[in-house]
Amino acid sequence: MPRGKVALVTGAGKGIGAAIAGELARQGAKVVVVDIDRASAESCAASIVHEGGEALALQANVADPGQVKAVFQGAIEKFGSVDILVNNAGITRDALLIRMKEEDWDAVLAVNLKSAFLCTQEAARTMSKKRYGRIINISSVVGQMGNVGQANYCASKAGLIGLTYSNARELARRQVTVNAVAPGFIETDMTRALPEKTREELAAQIPLGSLGQVEDVTHAVVFLAGEKSGYITGQVLAVNGGMYM
Repeated sequence: MPRGKVALVTGAGKGIGAAIAGELARQGAKVVVVDIDRASAESCAASIVHEGGEALALQANVADPGQVKAVFQGAIEKFGSVDILVNNAGITRDALLIRMKEEDWDAVLAVNLKSAFLCTQEAARTMSKKRYGRIINISSVVGQMGNVGQANYCASKAGLIGLTYSNARELARRQVTVNAVAPGFIETDMTRALPEKTREELAAQIPLGSLGQVEDVTHAVVFLAGEKSGYITGQVLAVNGGMYM
């Protein structure tokens, strides 16, 4: 368990990011909740504190180098360190390839992939000095198998896997592990809003026969963030019900 460690989670204002932040806090981590939406970040942090945990809410666009530096400075000023980094920030701008706008390609690659590069770069400086760190990148099953209408999103999530491999090799000598979690289709507000027929079609693609739960993802992240995963690095942990093998 990550008890006593400081975890920084990007895109943590809501959805899976908020769930990850909350579970890390329940397991004893001090959590820095980072989101581009200040109100969402503050709401998540307040929930953690209400449950007896420690949290700091920071608003930032993590695709901006200056704001990323400010986030890490704020985290270290508050808690003294960053031991765990979860690169979860992500957006979608879906369209078929021939209709996709260049600005939508750039926006998705910036938020989903560039932000992970920038945050990992900052985290590595702190973690390398301590010779301890856990970095977890939230990829996606579609980064492994592709998806119609999501060329930008799939490219960004596949890029996260490549970034994971490279950084794992580079940081291993400093006892910093770098892994990825690749969720499949998970029960969220977004998927619950889909028509029932679409949900049934999605479930039919999954060998286990149902969409995953948010807890399936958070438990995977907590494991990779904990002490018992210290000899695991450069891996992609698929949480997809067997959808992609």
